Amino acid sequence: MTDEKLLKSLSRLGFPMFEPSEELDVNETLADVVKSNDTRLWEGFPVLLANAADSYQFESELVEQQLPTDDLKERYHRLLLLSAAVYTCYHLSFSWLSKLKKTFSDDDKHQVKTWRDALAHNQTADWADEFDPERVRGLFELYYEQKVEKDRRRKDRYEEFSLEYALSQLFSPKQKELFKKRLEGDPLTKTEQEYYSRTVKKKVVALANSELHSLSRKLLEQ
Repeated sequence: MTDEKLLKSLSRLGFPMFEPSEELDVNETLADVVKSNDTRLWEGFPVLLANAADSYQFESELVEQQLPTDDLKERYHRLLLLSAAVYTCYHLSFSWLSKLKKTFSDDDKHQVKTWRDALAHNQTADWADEFDPERVRGLFELYYEQKVEKDRRRKDRYEEFSLEYALSQLFSPKQKELFKKRLEGDPLTKTEQEYYSRTVKKKVVALANSELHSLSRKLLEQ
């Protein structure tokens, strides 16, 4: 993977340095980060790993297969432990991480706990020459804030689409328009007001009936 392609791939995994490329091999990207000798990227590895796993394409074995030396494999293992420490520090759990943790030795688990405690208290540990715990946390917190906001927007869009679908099942386009205008307090013409009172309001009254709502829920549960 060329340096340009690596940076574009990193953008897709949470480091927006360049516009993302059309194709992304998350396992190759993670392997290239391990081989990069760039402390900045190593400190952001927990972010990259979380995004890679979120794509459902991450396979630890495939990353390791692309690391030709024992030293690189060891570095990758330490980055996995660092990531586990970060996630544990923020009380995050993932099914893929639980599976990975089953391969950890007792020494690995002790290392994760040591690094987690160091992160929690913003202290240096035996990573002092490699990672800055403050930067590790800062990068992850920035990612997490962005993810929460992205998830909120996705939920808002879903609720908006869901409401639009439900309204379309009950009202014609014109009735839906009047429903929204009345809801938002927009003025209605005399003709619109008469049509609203004669047709739309009856449906609104029915929708507001709590017993009808309860019966509808019961039917859906059968």
